Parts: sequence; structure tokens; C-alpha cells
Amino acid sequence: MTGRGAQGHLDTEERHVEEALAVANESGGRGRPQEARPAPPSEERGDPDLDEALALVRDPDPHAPGPASPLAGPGAGAPASAPRPTGHDEAHEPVVDRAAGNRSPAAGASKHGARHTATPWPEARAVAERAARSVPRREPVRVPLDTALGLVLAAPLTALTDLPSFDTSAMDGWGVAGPGPWDVRDEGILAGHAEHAPLGDGEAVRIATGARVPPGTTAVLRSEHGHTDDKGRLQATPQASGSARAGGTSTLAHGQDIRPRGQECHSGDQLLPPGTQVTPAVLGLAAAAGYDTLTVQPRPRAEVLVLGDELLSEGVPKDGLIRDALGPMLPPWLRALGVDVVAVRRLGDDAEALFQAVTSSRADLIVTTGGTASGPVDHVHPTLRRVGAELLVDGVKVRPGHPMLLAHMREDQHLVGLPGNPLAAVSGLLTLAEPLLRILGGRMEPEPCTLALSDVVHGHPYDTRLVPVAVRADHAVPLHYNGPAMLRGIAAADALAVVPPGGARRGVELELLDLPWPWVG
Repeated sequence: MTGRGAQGHLDTEERHVEEALAVANESGGRGRPQEARPAPPSEERGDPDLDEALALVRDPDPHAPGPASPLAGPGAGAPASAPRPTGHDEAHEPVVDRAAGNRSPAAGASKHGARHTATPWPEARAVAERAARSVPRREPVRVPLDTALGLVLAAPLTALTDLPSFDTSAMDGWGVAGPGPWDVRDEGILAGHAEHAPLGDGEAVRIATGARVPPGTTAVLRSEHGHTDDKGRLQATPQASGSARAGGTSTLAHGQDIRPRGQECHSGDQLLPPGTQVTPAVLGLAAAAGYDTLTVQPRPRAEVLVLGDELLSEGVPKDGLIRDALGPMLPPWLRALGVDVVAVRRLGDDAEALFQAVTSSRADLIVTTGGTASGPVDHVHPTLRRVGAELLVDGVKVRPGHPMLLAHMREDQHLVGLPGNPLAAVSGLLTLAEPLLRILGGRMEPEPCTLALSDVVHGHPYDTRLVPVAVRADHAVPLHYNGPAMLRGIAAADALAVVPPGGARRGVELELLDLPWPWVG
């Protein structure tokens, strides 16, 4: 796991708030095995750790009222012991050093003591989209079909021919003309052969699936629905679909089991719009329509900078060191979002190395891990000031992950700073990086997806929460182990539920952020 700055120290208010929420969503104790179970009811609050954590964030300010929780009783408003509203974001307030009893400078404050206000979660995503739209679009490229998987169409996929391009048999059997019984020709017709002589009324010819039907063919009689009589003539059985018998003759429905020319599309029809991701099925459709290459949007390029001296790249945690979870997790996740990850660098807590990496990068997006909450060894904000970057988002009203940030580096480059805790980093990735990369990559916006909760989900009084859920039938089941430093919940999840401030009751429909499984690219 990666722990950085204010997120990595037990003496920060942020940590206690998140632990309080995590404890509130545990079903009566720690150490239970992972399962798709809902969070417990809000009355289960006998844990002294929870009481202490909530006590640390009590806000006595009478001028900072919060919304009433939907989980509270009638007439209940924001509890007196609720965390501070995000206008007084915990990570940007003076941090209490519980061991020494003193106060350190406000995390997130400038050297002049000014504080910023965190951005609401929906607005932060909109800012990321606008930032991407301001970037000059890279020119589309043409690539062979066998290298296009996972890319995004930059131009409509338009039919180059009718599909099918000629009338074909949909079944193995006989091509017949008119009512039966039919005289059967000696030859047969296989797929891939040129047009045969026309059929006259009362004639039939053996034909294979996909073969071109001869002119005059009125229907195809399936092999299992026909037989020859004692005179060697073809008869349709009573079970033949669409057949009727009258006066000793068999009549099939006109066009039965024939795929007519242009049934799927006509030349010039738009098959798929720009922004469609190229899947195996898209490759098949393009090939069927006559394409050898596709016009696609180049993948955005990303570079991942992993910060922190406390991180191990192998083995088990030891001697105060922890494993780096984000280095292995972020690159494939970014690739699943349509990105070409050009480099992953582990920089430790080295301000000069971070500066050199940022200024030398030619990636469209730089992603940093940790160092976003202005702790004693957090170098992201100073580096951004040093290079003259413009902070577009500096903190988001979302839990976990609210110290995330988005900066404009130059005309065609941005930086997304992710918190160091793993689930908080996932929150930042889906909040800021996903909208930015979707626009840069020319992808279509996914259709909104909502699902009813199987049980209550506790919320933050003032901020959005992103909670891992498993999709079971027609419900979203909240998962445990959803604290900012935990990965067990997200590893078992199908999506993240967007929980509004105050929480949500059982049965409430919530927006789901789909996770990009299976991996593509």
C-alpha cells in the first residue's frame, strides 16, 4: 500500500474521519472475511475507536450547518459531532499532533496562510472534461485491423458494400423455385462459387449455408424438412417452417431461409459512430464491411510517478516499510481507460527528482501518487508552483480521496495528483483522470447506470462518497473493507456507487461508476 503525507499518518483528522466511516460500515467487528454484505445499521456504534474518531472532528462553529441525513430520525439535522463541512476541509485545517499536543500548519494552506475550497464532486468531473476539450486534438491515424483493438474510432464506420452483398442461403438444404414437389438438379451449390443458372418453377438444387442462391429461387428448404419420394422428387415434410400443402403441392413462404442482399446494411450506411471503442466484434464488422484499416484516435500518453520513501517494490512489509500497491495497479487501469503508459518511475521523497521528471515528461497526462495534502515531505504542490502550473482542481468534496488535484501544465499536458492511499487513489482516478482521458481519447460518454441499493449506506455529512459495490441481480450490494487504505473491497467490486452527502437508504437508486473490466489494450 502507498501512504503519503497527511493520508499516511495516524494523527491526521482525515485518517480519523475515514476510519470512522469505515468502522461505521463494518458489521460489528474487524477481521471478518470479505463478502458481498451490506453495511450494518447506523445504530451499531459501540466502538470506542469510532467515538474517538468522531470526537476529533467535532465542529463547534454554529455558522456551518450541514444537510440533514436521510438516515437520521424525523426532524434531525446535522449532528453536533459531525465532521466539518468541506468549506472547512479536514485536510486543509490545522492538524493536531496528538503525541506532542501542538498544532502544525494547515495542510493545503499556502505559505501566506490562505486556504482553498474543495470542488464538489460532479463539478470536479466537469472541470476535467473541459480541460481535455481545451487541448488541441491529435490527428487521427490509420492502422491495420490487427493493431486496432482497444482504440477508438475517429471517423464513422461506413458500409463499403451491401451486407450481404448478394442473396445467400441461411441454411443447408435445397434452393427451390415455386411450389413442390420439385425436380432436383444433379449439381450442388457451395459457398464461394459464382452465380449458377437460374431455377425454373418446380426445380430444386442442393445448396450450402452462405452460398449464393441462383436467380429464380423463391425459398430454401432446410435439409431436415425435406425428403425424396419414390419417384425421386423432393417433398417438404409437414414440419417445414412456413410450408402449406394443398392439392398435393408444397408451398414454402417466399424468401424463407434466404438472406437477401442488403439485409444488414446498404452501401454508405453508418455502421458505428466516432468514439466507438474497437472490440473484437467491431473488428469482425469492419472486416465484413470490406475494411483493411481503421481511422482511429491515437491513445493519450500517460506517465506514472510513484512517490514515497516508505515503499517496497517486492516482498512483505517490514521495518516500517510498506508495499507499493499503486505502481502495479495504476498502469493496467490506465491502459483499460485507453491510455498508452509510456513510463512508470519510482521517485521516493525527492523534490528535485519530481521536478526533473515533471519538466522532462512529454506525456499528455502525468499521474502522481501521494504527496497531494501538503504534508512535511509532500512535494507536489511546491513542484507545481515551481513550474508555473495552473491548479484547476485542488481538493474534491469526495470520500475517500478528497486531497486529489488536477493541474494544467502546458497547452497539451495535465497532471492528476492522486492521494497515496489505494482506494483514495482509485477515487481520484475515476473522478479526474477518467473524464480527462475519455475526452482526450475521443471516447463516447457512457450511458448513466443506476441500481437500487440492497441495504443502507452511510454517507459523509457534506461530501460525496464512492463505495465499492457488487452487482447482484437488480441490486447493488455495498462491500466491506472500503476504507481509503483498503483494497479488499474494490478488488471484489463490480462498480463504485456514488453516495450523496448524508448517505442513502435501502432501495434508493444510485449512480454507478463502472469499472473497466475486462481489461482491454
